[in-house]
This record gives sequence, structure tokens and C-alpha cells, in this order.
Amino acid sequence: MTTFEIIIFVFSCVFIVATFASMVRRSHWWYRVFDFPRLQIWISLLLLLIAGVFVFTFRSAVQFYIIGFLLVSLGYQTYRIFPYTIFYKKQVHRAKSWKEDETLSILISNVKKENRSSKKLIAYVKSLKPDIFLALESDMWWQHQFETIEADFVSTVKIPLENKYGMHLYSRKKLIDPKVKYLVVEDIPSIEAEINLKNGSRARIFCLHPKPPSPTESKTSINRDAELLLVADKLDVKKESILVFGDLNDVAWSRTTTLFLKVSRLLDPRKGRGFFSTFHAGYLFLRWPLDHIFHTDDFKLVVMKRLGNVGSDHFPVYSKLQYKPGAAAHQEKSGPVDEAEKERKEEKINHADI
Repeated sequence: MTTFEIIIFVFSCVFIVATFASMVRRSHWWYRVFDFPRLQIWISLLLLLIAGVFVFTFRSAVQFYIIGFLLVSLGYQTYRIFPYTIFYKKQVHRAKSWKEDETLSILISNVKKENRSSKKLIAYVKSLKPDIFLALESDMWWQHQFETIEADFVSTVKIPLENKYGMHLYSRKKLIDPKVKYLVVEDIPSIEAEINLKNGSRARIFCLHPKPPSPTESKTSINRDAELLLVADKLDVKKESILVFGDLNDVAWSRTTTLFLKVSRLLDPRKGRGFFSTFHAGYLFLRWPLDHIFHTDDFKLVVMKRLGNVGSDHFPVYSKLQYKPGAAAHQEKSGPVDEAEKERKEEKINHADI
């Protein structure tokens, strides 16, 4: 083989292995890390496929096999990310008209604990005036910075921590019975509360920030998966309006998030609209969606946008929703959970460090 053929062969093997590793149903970080850069892998596979077709001489059967595996890998990656492209049917309908007393706006920002630049984020809070503002990775320094906006909010839940899992929740509506919970790991908090919407209806909110699978955080994805599925398992979308949001340290197209949406029956407003990749803010070609806002089918989307860089490794994300109970009959739900998925859910929960 020529030098170019060898280069294409080697890189093709790398991205084919990455694709097949992501198919493996194992929780170790070495496998789960390949869930994240699916778009980057997809682009690489496409370029390698095009290069292979034009460069390979096809005098060896190995080159035919490589092209075949590239096609299979490209097809699988397309299957995983396609729902988050503009070519897919929108799961959450756009609100064509709305009144302010029908809306609920949410701003989420993983501030990055080491980040000591708060002006841009606080400027966003002041200009957008979100009904709910959730800061993640926030410590006592960040709590002091947020004192400049605290007067604009009625209720707060402050959990300043030095372990990168602090949370600060601010609401312009009174939070009803707010609770700080440690669902799986004793130093990883979550927040659960009820909130009165502007029109007098009530919704339940859940703020989450589980640990990601990585060599420096958690060797497996078990605890992260269990935290998400524990929340999903307790939701009753037939009786309550519900919103789950935060930095879930999982991408929208992963098996766990897909299972979470099926179990919870919540909707993802990004389906059919785009990735809204929030991490990593510092690297243009290494970005994927880690920060999420999921909700019940009685909400429509007014606007959703990723905001500018605030000095963190995450971009903030802002969403404005319209509470519209009549929308439930028209919006697409996730499919029912089958027996294999129920077993997988129970297995993940049972193996967590609860």
C-alpha cells in the first residue's frame, strides 16, 4: 500500500473501533467516552470514506472490508445523532403566539468553579431576566458574586461546594417545599421543588448535576445513569407538569438519556432543531450537548438558544417555554419502555453506590 493508503487505513481503524466501542453496553468510562463526540466521529468517518474511495486501489480485500466497515459505522453514527438535526421531526412544537403569563424562562450555566469572571454571566441574568436561574459548579466565591442579582429573585437554594458540584438556584416565583437531595453519591446534590407558574398552575422542577464517566471523575457511568433513572422513575407526567434541567454530563443521544426520556415520558425541545452544544466552550471542534432542559408535553417552545462564552468551559443555555396544556394531545412522546429496558433501568439503579 502507498503512504496515503496506510494513513487512511490506520485512521479508519481508529474511528471504526471508536464506533463499535460505543455500541458496547458497558459502563466503564473507556467505552462511554465514545458516546460524546459522535458528530466529530461522523465527520471523520465521512472524510475517510470519501478519501478511501478515491485513494484505495482495491487490489486487496482488506480495503473492501475497510470501506464496508466505514459505511456501517457512518450509518450507526447517523442513526444516533439524526434526531438532533434540522431534518428530523420537531418533538416540541413552536409556540406561535403566547402571553407572558403563560411562559416560564430558564437559564442554566455551569460556571466552572475555577472561573473568576462573573460579569458576562451576571449581565445575561440581568438582561434576559429568567424566571429560573441555575448555576452549577458554584462555590462560596460565586455565591458572593450572585449577591448582586439576588434581590431580583423571590426564592433561592444555595449549595456552595468546593468539589465542583455546588448549585445555586434562583427563582422569581416562590419555590414550594424545596429539598436538597443526595440521590446516589453523598457529596453530589440535586434540588427538587415545586413552583407556581405565572398563570397560577404549578410545576415540579428537578435540578441535576451527576458525575461524568471519566478517569478523573468516575471510572464508570453507573452512578450518573442511576441518578437520572431514579428521577425518571419517580415522575408522574399524567398528574404533574415537570421540568428536569441541569448539566447532566451525558449527551442527548446516549442510551442513558434516551432511556431516561422513555421512562420519564419527558420531551426534548432540541429534537429536530439542533445540538445546542454547550461543552467545550474553548474548543470549536470538540463540542457536544451536556446541559439539558427536559419537560412534560404541556409546554411548547418559545425560544431556546446557546449564549456566548462567560469564561467557563460550558456555554450557558436559555429556554423560554409556554405552558399550554392543550399541546399534550399533539406533541410526540417517546416510545414505551420494553421489558429489556426495564431490566436495564433496574440493573443500573441496583448497581449504584446508593
